[in-house]
Formats: sequence, structure tokens, C-alpha cells
Amino acid sequence: MNKPIIFCDFDGTITANDNIIAIMKKFDPPGWELIKDQILDQSISIREGVAKMFSLLPVSEKDKIISYVLEQAEIREGFSDFVAHAKKQQLPLYIVSGGIDFFVYPLLEPFGPFNDIYCNSADFSGDLIKLEFPHGCDENCTSQGCGCCKPSVIRELLDTETKSIVIGDSISDWEAAKEADFVIARDLLAEKCKEAGIDYEPFETFHEVIAIVDEYIGVKL
Repeated sequence: MNKPIIFCDFDGTITANDNIIAIMKKFDPPGWELIKDQILDQSISIREGVAKMFSLLPVSEKDKIISYVLEQAEIREGFSDFVAHAKKQQLPLYIVSGGIDFFVYPLLEPFGPFNDIYCNSADFSGDLIKLEFPHGCDENCTSQGCGCCKPSVIRELLDTETKSIVIGDSISDWEAAKEADFVIARDLLAEKCKEAGIDYEPFETFHEVIAIVDEYIGVKL
């Protein structure tokens, strides 16, 4: 059997906090909190909600937004060791993020290269920030409203002989977790897995993730 492929979320997983929420809290455009709540209770899609939130921000704030998010972001303990360990074990590692390119790429740059990075992108050419979603839903996606559709990316990259490991923390990881062979979760994703009876392993640091992955590989391969 092939070694499993790891699909790892970015915001709230690799980083200690959600960078999109951090941006919204800092710049506080009117109406963003209602949109956030609608995303979390699933009354609107992630794609629609995140696009709406960023459309509240003027492009004139671009440099301030980028500087702020890069300064405040904190990489979760053990991530560098985890990336090195995955390479040592020859485990493919893909970053699949609902985050935005202007902060995902620079924050990950010191740790790469990765097998690939999938995320959304920002268009700063108008008066308001416009998001673009290059990794949308395939015909098999059950929600058809993902920004970066994680289960679609997984289906694109997996073959029938390969297992998937999904690492995540929030609602944007939920559809991927439902299809994963193995889930490593924290925060809201862990709660949703527990409620739905989906087996998962909890984590807070990537040193814990290393141990969890090693045990999974030892049992399954």
C-alpha cells in the first residue's frame, strides 16, 4: 500500500489563530460579525461568507492589512519539526487552506517546499478587496459552496490505493474530515467529529501530530 497523503489546513491549524478572523477583528468593518456567524451556523456557504467579509475592506488598506496579518500570525509549536518529519518519512504533505494567498504563501515560505499549496487569492485591482476561488467544488462535492474545496482537492490527488490524513480545526475542514481515512482535529472540527461519531485524534501541537501520524503509519502500513 502507498504511504498516506497528508492534507493540512492552515488557519487555526498551522497558525495558532484564524488569520481571516484576526484581520476582521483588527479592521472591524461594519457587518462582518454577522457574516462570520452565518458561516459558522452554515446558513451561508464558506465561499459566499468569506467573499462578503473581504468585500467590506477597501483596497486602500491593503498594505496595512498585509503588514498586520504577517506580524500577528503565530506558527503552532512543532510545525517545522512536523514538516521535516514528513519529508524524512516520505509522506506527501499538501497545504489545503481557506486562507488567502497574500498571507498563506509568505507565512509558509520559511518551511517549504511542500508537495503543493492550495488556497484562495485576492484581487486588489478595484476599490474593495475581491476574492477569487481557483480551487472550487467538483461535481461530487455535497456542499457546492466551498471557497477552496478541500474534498475536491483530495479526490483530485488520491488514488484508490492511497489513504488520506486530514489535519484541521474548523468548519472549513468538515467536509474533508467526513471523507478522510484518518482525522487529526482540534477546536470546532474536533467537536463536530465527536458529535457525528467520526473517529479522530485530538492535538494542540505538531509534536503531538508527529506521534499520532507515526502510530497510524505503524498500524496501517
